[in-house]
Amino acid sequence: MSVAAVAIPEREKTSLPSGRLGMWWFLAGELVIFGGLIACYVLYRLKHADWAEHAAHVLWQAGAVNTIVLLTSSLTIVLAFRSVDEGNYKKAANQMALTIAIGFLFVVIKTFEYTHEIQAGITPKTNLFWSFYFLMTGLHALHVVAGLVAIAVVMIGVRKGQNLQRVEYVGLYWHLVDVIWIFLFPLLYIASG
Repeated sequence: MSVAAVAIPEREKTSLPSGRLGMWWFLAGELVIFGGLIACYVLYRLKHADWAEHAAHVLWQAGAVNTIVLLTSSLTIVLAFRSVDEGNYKKAANQMALTIAIGFLFVVIKTFEYTHEIQAGITPKTNLFWSFYFLMTGLHALHVVAGLVAIAVVMIGVRKGQNLQRVEYVGLYWHLVDVIWIFLFPLLYIASG
């Protein structure tokens, strides 16, 4: 039988663009990573009553401000997506730039928190609570930085009117970063209760 005679079945077409589908698969993987960390944290937290004492040193005010910061940046990325949908690419790029600025503020506040804790002699080696704190917030901060870079790259394309569908993809990623923080904030910052 020749190669030309082999019938290759057609792929099923879906109404979901492959980029969006790929993004959802990527986000599902990220949820598995953070979900596993959160599950481990909760299980250890239930066995260690002393975590409330350790968590009392976190700067919950900084965590609360960072929650507002991330939620605000979610709004600006949604507005950017809407502006792309309306065909106003300049406005979309400006809103993406604002998202980057607000996201950078999150990183600055997180750096302040880390500096405060380390100057107080608290490191990941201090105890299990602080190991989880630094691991979970550090991994989240890396995701924030990755999101800022991705938004900046997509913003360059938007200014040129190119690859506009990517605004939705970075928006989905950015919302995941926000949702993860919404879980981390009460677990780590209000854990003293």
